[in-house]
Amino acid sequence: MTAIHGGYADFEGLRQQAVALRRQGLSRRQIRDRLHVHNNDILNRLLEGEPPPDWTTRPNAKDDLRARARELRLKGHTYDRIQLELGCSKSSISLWVRDLPKPERREAAEQAKLAARKRWDHELAVRDERRQRTKAAATAEIGAMSDRELFLLGVGLYWSEGAKSKAHRPQERVSFINSDPQMIAVFLAWLGLLGVERERLRYQLQIHESADVPAAERFWADVAGVDIAALGKTTLKRHNPKTVRGNVGDGYHGCFVVRVSQSADMYRRIEGWWYGIVGAALAPDPSNRA
Repeated sequence: MTAIHGGYADFEGLRQQAVALRRQGLSRRQIRDRLHVHNNDILNRLLEGEPPPDWTTRPNAKDDLRARARELRLKGHTYDRIQLELGCSKSSISLWVRDLPKPERREAAEQAKLAARKRWDHELAVRDERRQRTKAAATAEIGAMSDRELFLLGVGLYWSEGAKSKAHRPQERVSFINSDPQMIAVFLAWLGLLGVERERLRYQLQIHESADVPAAERFWADVAGVDIAALGKTTLKRHNPKTVRGNVGDGYHGCFVVRVSQSADMYRRIEGWWYGIVGAALAPDPSNRA
């Protein structure tokens, strides 16, 4: 188009071209360069009423937050309460809802309750951060573990959590059951340290029948580093509808059993190792614990 004394000839014809280009999917910049229209006001008039093509609109990650903020504002929530629920800044909330009517002023009791909740949430966040720092520092204190340290740890772990022979049930075999995957992993590492061949290990899942059994089997097979086919038949615990169970949800995987076949002699050695640890720990001479 040719400019005439700073204006544009045949505005309607120019608008028709601009609209046609817009409907072909061109952006404002492309239309501007194609028609040589470098005045934003005139370009706005040419494209008035024509929506931009989809490819020029970028998704806004805050659209959902904005919609939720407006919804809460319409329910009469204050900026503080919206910020508490959505976790975004007050400045953003103000921009999103400034065209909406202000809510009626809350009573002092409700304001005090909200303020107390904010203080408590802050205190919980501070406590959690302190808790995580303590755990991280304690983890770093352990450092590398020697074979002997893993050996002693494994003996204590088994004598605490493993199956033991009883007077009323004399049974000398190595069998370890736990619901903590890390305990199972450490136990398997200990067996590896002792040179127990993987072929001698037997695995089994014990779980409530109301749980996701296939998912739990996959979970424990991954922990043990074996194929699901290596697991024995799962033992299902019948669900009592009158019992309120706490071990539910995505974090519940039941209990995993690891047994060592032909392990009577190994069991006796574990028992002897444990008595040795007890004797050394209680010895009056501290040099025994060097």
